[in-house]
Amino acid sequence: MKKTFKTALRSVSEVTTNVVVIETDNGVCGYGEAPPTAVITGDTNGAIHGAIQERIRPLLIGKDIDDLGAILDVVDRAILHNTSAKAAIDIALHDLWGKMLNQPLYALLGGIKRKVVTDYTISVNAPDEMVKDSLEAVGEGYTALKIKVGTDFHQDMVRLKEIRSAVGDKILLRVDANQGWTPKEAIRIIHFMEDNGLNIELVEQPVIAYDFEGLKMVTDTVNTLILADEAVFSPRDALTLLTMRAADLLNIKLMKTGGIRNALAICAMARSSGVECMIGAMMESKISVTAACHLATAMSVITRADLDPPILCSADPVEGGAQYDGPAITLSKGPGLGITKINGLKPV
Repeated sequence: MKKTFKTALRSVSEVTTNVVVIETDNGVCGYGEAPPTAVITGDTNGAIHGAIQERIRPLLIGKDIDDLGAILDVVDRAILHNTSAKAAIDIALHDLWGKMLNQPLYALLGGIKRKVVTDYTISVNAPDEMVKDSLEAVGEGYTALKIKVGTDFHQDMVRLKEIRSAVGDKILLRVDANQGWTPKEAIRIIHFMEDNGLNIELVEQPVIAYDFEGLKMVTDTVNTLILADEAVFSPRDALTLLTMRAADLLNIKLMKTGGIRNALAICAMARSSGVECMIGAMMESKISVTAACHLATAMSVITRADLDPPILCSADPVEGGAQYDGPAITLSKGPGLGITKINGLKPV
């Protein structure tokens, strides 16, 4: 990575991921990936390898990609949880499906080619360093910043006030606590933001993931939009949150949902409830981020994007797929994900 990525949950200096290649008998390949994000999804490299090699791979041999829905049912039933491993397979199958039909995935999902605009993530550091990083991002053309906080309740107030003062009023600021506050702390600091006119667009996952009641208490008490992230993995989680009205927005990440199909189900529920979604990513390569872009392009309920991991990396081994021009992301009209080659693959 260009800079060490720091959140309330972890510190990352390089991106490690597991690439899945699914090949047909006529040589067409579909690509997917699964990064190990143990502190969020619980998935490690060993768990991902084991889930795919021992449980999922044997069930796919001999299947017909035309029967995509049935294949995805098989993947879902192969093993409980293991959402990152399932996402890698799901993405590769969707890529392969698009290639077999010679259509870009966004078209098969009902979308058209359009730009997706991402924010830029500012890692949690000392306030002066975060101000410096924020000003650099604004200088590069980013108009929305995602500010990582949650490591120190009192320092967070200083960080946010100084960043807003530095970047001015025209830049969107999104705050991500990564579960770092208690409900009462969250309410106090969000009221501080509101009382000081910091004009924060949204606050992401202010409390621990399983505390749906605490999340609802925060949502009901403050005026700022609250975005559920680690709280929503499955369509069932989404249904619970939407029924409770525990959050104003939902953050969809393919590594949490287990892939595109469950993400589509969450989009449908959110749209029916009048709730908008953000599309996000873990520290991933451009393979799965490209899949997320295709989903965002096709789903109008996805109104915000946090898809900057490829920008934060010092190298990009993926040829084709999503193309970045500052905050603007575009997709090719190539079939499937539009990825033509992945350099440096090491078979295991």
